[in-house]
Amino acid sequence: MKTSLKRGWRPALVLLLLFILWEIIVKVAEVPDWLLPPPSKIGSEAIIGWGNFSPHLLSTTKLALLGLLIGSCIGLVTAIILHLIPFIRESVYPLLILSQNVPIIVLAPLLVIWFGFGLLPKIIVITLVCFFPITVAALDGFKQTAPELTHYMKMAGATKSQLFWKLEFPYALPSIFSGLKISATYSVMGAVISEWLGAKGGIGVYMTLSSSSFRTDRVFVAIFAIMILSLIFFGMIKLAENRLVRWQNKGDE
Repeated sequence: MKTSLKRGWRPALVLLLLFILWEIIVKVAEVPDWLLPPPSKIGSEAIIGWGNFSPHLLSTTKLALLGLLIGSCIGLVTAIILHLIPFIRESVYPLLILSQNVPIIVLAPLLVIWFGFGLLPKIIVITLVCFFPITVAALDGFKQTAPELTHYMKMAGATKSQLFWKLEFPYALPSIFSGLKISATYSVMGAVISEWLGAKGGIGVYMTLSSSSFRTDRVFVAIFAIMILSLIFFGMIKLAENRLVRWQNKGDE
């Protein structure tokens, strides 16, 4: 953990240099603001327009968190069922893979036709984006249980339920958190896409209104907000992982 913090200045420095280079190139080339605004213009708009943007940010945050929670629960339960019942895994797992080949942006209009413009189609979109990484990661984690420990518990008379909850599930926690971190970042993207279905507020709505009025600086404010929100979600999952999977992180302290 401490090593990661010490190395954190490197990407921050690279990002700062990129912003400086961006600012210089735009100013020297005299690129119009509606085409590509400089970082200073974007930062100024973020400060001045915060009062107008913050409700949209809050709306997207709530939607993404709700979708992430539902998608995570569905993904984890699906993984447990597929792991414990091999027949279902062999029958359903290929269909789960095929489901990920359908673009969400194409499926979204159908969800509006079937379920209307309410909250349900938006939650479905985020759930579809979030549940698959957790399901796959958890299934892989269940398979990584040490064979000698499994053999020992069976010799001790452990039931299938005890074997799963006391051995296989704890061993899969690092993999489950890996899937959660991926889903956490996807949830924000899924929330923005779902807001394009006809929401009254949210970053997706803010981006649509800004692009239609050629306010490129506001579009970049929305883009950076999405990035920062995804990093916050990722950091929250990482913090929970560090506290719950201590044996995995001892080498980083």
